[in-house]
Amino acid sequence: MIEVDKVMYSFVVGEGLNGVTEVAHEKLLEIISRIRIEARYVSEVASVLHDIEEEEKENAVSIHYEKLVVAFGMARLCRGNMIRIVKNLRICRDCNAVMKLISDIYEWEIVVRDCNWFYSF
Repeated sequence: MIEVDKVMYSFVVGEGLNGVTEVAHEKLLEIISRIRIEARYVSEVASVLHDIEEEEKENAVSIHYEKLVVAFGMARLCRGNMIRIVKNLRICRDCNAVMKLISDIYEWEIVVRDCNWFYSF
């Protein structure tokens, strides 16, 4: 969940595309492209335990909802605002790495609250 202009937005796994998620997907593609170029980001797929091909593992971690929420926040919030995210599961290593890179490259302050920890980037 993320709050933007006093409205709470929830992103749910398996949710179809709508106006909100479409904006988030477009912005996330732009973000991932930039961090791949500027920071040489490579997806961390070691934590994906499913027996699937490497490319499918990269696709699986690339659309984690915390990434979409950050992308949506960046698209909708004014620069200089803090992005605050609340999620019900643990954040994976790939999402942690992406949050660090986004914070460094785009100079956004990001706070993520998962079921056990607060992360501040």
